[in-house]
Amino acid sequence: MNAIENVSRRGFLKVAGISTGAFVLGISLPVATAQAKSSTGALRHELNFFVSIASDSMVTLVCHRSEMGQGIRTSVPQIIAEELEADWHKVTVVQAKADEKYGSQGTAGSASIRNHFTSIRQIGAVARDMLEQAAANIWQVPRSAVKAHKHYVVHSATGEKISFGELASHAAKLTPPDRKTIKLKANSDFSLIGKDVKLTDLDDIVAGKAQYAQDIQLPDMLIATIVRPPVVGGKVISFDASAALKIKGVVDVIALKPRSIPVAINPLGGVAVLANNTWAAIEGRKKLKIKWQLGDKQNHNSNEFSKQLVKQVNQQGETVASKGDVYNHQYNENNTIAATYTVPYIHHAPMETPAATAVINGKKCTIWAGTQNPQWAKGTVARELGLDKDEQDNIELNVTLMGGAFGRKSKADFIVEAVELAKASKRPVKVIWSREDDIQHGYYHSISANYCKAELTANGSADHWISRNAYPPIGWLWNAEAKVPSDSQLALGFGDIPFALNNLSIEKHAVDSFVRPGWVRSVACINNGFALGSFVDELAVKAKLPTRQMWLNLLGADRHVDPNDNGFNYSNYNLDLTAHPIDTKRMKDLINLISDKAKVEQKLPKNQGWGISFLRSFGSFVAAATKVEVVNNKVTVLEMHTAVDCGIVITPDRVKAQMEGAMVFGLSIALMGEISVKDGQVQQSNFHDYPVARIGQVPEMHVHIVESDAPPGGIGEPGVPPVAPSITNAIYHASKTRIRDLPVSKVFTV
Repeated sequence: MNAIENVSRRGFLKVAGISTGAFVLGISLPVATAQAKSSTGALRHELNFFVSIASDSMVTLVCHRSEMGQGIRTSVPQIIAEELEADWHKVTVVQAKADEKYGSQGTAGSASIRNHFTSIRQIGAVARDMLEQAAANIWQVPRSAVKAHKHYVVHSATGEKISFGELASHAAKLTPPDRKTIKLKANSDFSLIGKDVKLTDLDDIVAGKAQYAQDIQLPDMLIATIVRPPVVGGKVISFDASAALKIKGVVDVIALKPRSIPVAINPLGGVAVLANNTWAAIEGRKKLKIKWQLGDKQNHNSNEFSKQLVKQVNQQGETVASKGDVYNHQYNENNTIAATYTVPYIHHAPMETPAATAVINGKKCTIWAGTQNPQWAKGTVARELGLDKDEQDNIELNVTLMGGAFGRKSKADFIVEAVELAKASKRPVKVIWSREDDIQHGYYHSISANYCKAELTANGSADHWISRNAYPPIGWLWNAEAKVPSDSQLALGFGDIPFALNNLSIEKHAVDSFVRPGWVRSVACINNGFALGSFVDELAVKAKLPTRQMWLNLLGADRHVDPNDNGFNYSNYNLDLTAHPIDTKRMKDLINLISDKAKVEQKLPKNQGWGISFLRSFGSFVAAATKVEVVNNKVTVLEMHTAVDCGIVITPDRVKAQMEGAMVFGLSIALMGEISVKDGQVQQSNFHDYPVARIGQVPEMHVHIVESDAPPGGIGEPGVPPVAPSITNAIYHASKTRIRDLPVSKVFTV
């Protein structure tokens, strides 16, 4: 249950440097997916959001999410300021602290705004109401006779106005009203929501003053590098540190505690070199001699495993959802297509690799880290230190900015490493991960195979549709016996097929796991979206129809689709299906929009082609269109478009940036993204063999944002899934070569 209250200000004001005459308001959010982000001070409140107004009218807003480049430290305060009627130029932003009372704090799943838009608005609206009531009391007029407007409360009859700063001390004495009684603004009255504002952290980032995890410096601090087991589940048998200890600056070599499967979000173990500087820590690590017990994952070979997955999905699997009968139907082979699509292991590869600093003084543990999930990390650290639940206040976790994350930094393994070494060395320790560490010992998007089969119908559509997939489930992190994805994973562009089909079978297969699976930007929507978008294009080619028309025909009449009707336990990204429907009209409108804007049916020169694709994910609708040229076995991407309908847009420039980032991310996956494993060990090590798209590979990009009054959907992840199939579809139309196995670099020069 949400609760709004006038907060006891002592601790908060002390940290934020706000005048003692300030008015402070907070709101507690439901557990769901509420997030918080700690600052370097100690915020000791039960509330996620705080509105503070000082006597000089400066407003301080507290953001509850972790900033990793998506602009959330701008968009969340922007929503509060909108309902507050605050002047954005008089707003500063501070961050909440990791604490279990905030509920879940994971900044993931593109959920920051889509899950809490109304609650966030209520914070500003309640604060506005209290300021208006304070002014009405001063003027001794009815509450209805006053109205907040641009940092003032105005007496409607006389035009007299009082500043927020002058009202702050009066409002602070009032009891907050029930949030349910407060009327929120009409969308037509928005003056900040839907407008671009200056990013909160922009000046510090541009000036090099922004603090990332790698920037933390403490007195007497040691730098730690770690040699981790080359195979998941491996353990140290013995090690020789004599040569490492001779390196100038190396202080100690410590064996981390061995870890067992299931690996969860714990460290992998290994041997750490602690030094006075980064160079010594890296050089010392090179000198270690370690004997390993590699464990039972050492025989894993990703190429062979992919073949196994393909074999599985070409056989009937366990039913996820069904309608009608596909197995007693006699398929007309002349009108039937069956295809199998594979995606390899993929890595997040954020520009900033993981890093964390920890210091332990008595029972107090203080941490600085770039983490997407500070409270989850805090709980993991508490278990590591053997702290009871009521002792977790001894842990202070300060969240820094992140130079990219994409799901990797939701896990706390690198944070626990810093805590373990700080405890062992009795000094502050900063653990740094090299690029090689990150690529070879990270969490990976699961290797996968998807199978699709359908028969064309006389009306230019298809029916008797079969979809199957097989991939290692993320649940294996916690349960070594887990072999199939959860329903929530299967809901990601697989069990929620929106087409007008009379006969459908959606199936899954059980598989083993060998490396740490993790949430990579858009998760299973990557492989499911690749398969779906590619198969629709193949159906269109078989039917001799434009791909746009095949999408429209498959989607059928305007309607709201409910996957539960097919027997699937559909979670809809934890969104209410009525407020966030699977709306085929919005889908068709977007497919038409992208096709028209990109002019995908225009006549092109020889060896050029357009490809389009679409996927609804995380509550938003995104279509992609890509133009390529294929000459002398080389693919050149010439132009890329995305069109997005994400409901109400908070900060348009951030939506545009996220779509552009998604295009680059999807381009990298499609052209080159592959982690291969041999003898249980990741073969890639840096950007030379796990590249991301370089500037010369990134074409002209266009983003088309649909204006909408619908509730907000997610934006961080939905841009990724349709990109890869739009590229491979374009390659087919340029070269008549169909790419069903990513990446493209297996077939063409990129």
